[in-house]
Amino acid sequence: MTQEKLDGVIVATALPYAEDPTAPAGLRVDLDRYADHCQWLIENGCRGVGPNGSLGEYSSLTDDERRAVARTAIETVGDRGIVVVGVHGVGSHQARHWAEVAAEDGADGVLCLPPTLYRANAGEVIKHFEQVAAVGLPVMVYNNPFDTKVDLTPALLAEIAQIDNVVAIKEFSGDVRRVTEIRDLAPNLTVVAGADDVLVESVLMGATGWFAGFPNVFPAESVRLFSLALEGKVADARAMYEAMVGAFRWDSRTEFVQAIKYGMDYVGRYGGPCRPPRGPLSSDQLAALEADMRRAVGVA
Repeated sequence: MTQEKLDGVIVATALPYAEDPTAPAGLRVDLDRYADHCQWLIENGCRGVGPNGSLGEYSSLTDDERRAVARTAIETVGDRGIVVVGVHGVGSHQARHWAEVAAEDGADGVLCLPPTLYRANAGEVIKHFEQVAAVGLPVMVYNNPFDTKVDLTPALLAEIAQIDNVVAIKEFSGDVRRVTEIRDLAPNLTVVAGADDVLVESVLMGATGWFAGFPNVFPAESVRLFSLALEGKVADARAMYEAMVGAFRWDSRTEFVQAIKYGMDYVGRYGGPCRPPRGPLSSDQLAALEADMRRAVGVA
């Protein structure tokens, strides 16, 4: 069984596109820009990157694009950090396929939702993760009951934690009470904050990882905030967090991909457009997001 804990700040990477009328939706995956972005995140102190997550618009990619994105991250990061590839799939055969591909390409671990598009029962969920974990890479299971309609409760996680190679849980329910309960029922699992706007609360309760969205915008500052919370420097962490949490709340909203890409553009990086089904933010949303970004930039 692997000993990799998949902790620290791992960035769920946004994916840049270039306009190309021959590409799906007129947008071509810009692998050069993506490589530059992964390098920038590592250089700014992030422990690793996570390609092909929801923020990376994996469900809007072709199979060839999806593999090329993961390979680009792996080749760019090299031995300077870790790469945790999203292997989400409708069925265990699909998720396992992507885990096998990730292993072939040299990934350090995988992130996996329960079956997507199907409200699986507990037995089906366990079998799903057994198939993915059988590939041999460290597995971070991902609890997102809003999108999957499947809740990986602490009691269910205690069963999933018995599967060899399952090492971590990305917890996105928003209920910080679960951090201590998971630690009680599944003490061998690394608890990873999955939503940016409960980061400090989760870390203070014992989370030792952050699979993060807004570090695409503020990598060095986010690493500092995480470190302050991990070291128990509550006053300093709170001062940073209060200024940044307005922006972080967008990570838990339907338009989180558009918002984080806007944030990247706002600070002078390249976020750019999204593929369908994601459309542009409304004028009201843009005004609110800009106000939140102004406040965050004041401490970043």
